[in-house]
Amino acid sequence: MAERQDSDDESRRIIERVARETDPASFMARTAKGARDHVAAADADQSDPIEYWGTRIGRALGFVIAIGLLIWLVVFVSQS
Repeated sequence: MAERQDSDDESRRIIERVARETDPASFMARTAKGARDHVAAADADQSDPIEYWGTRIGRALGFVIAIGLLIWLVVFVSQS
């Protein structure tokens, strides 16, 4: 009987986890938080200011360049 209860509890946990992970609002929130943390260098060593600011500047420049290239591509394709 105890095995059955453990199995039922495990099944409920799995179903709840899948429901949380497939919720579109939750997915968008996790994606936005991940992007914000990436650009803000949340994974960089906070005690080393050079690494921290270098990472932030590099990631922000990469983002700006990627947006610029995307705009250039749209303009280039629309002119053809």
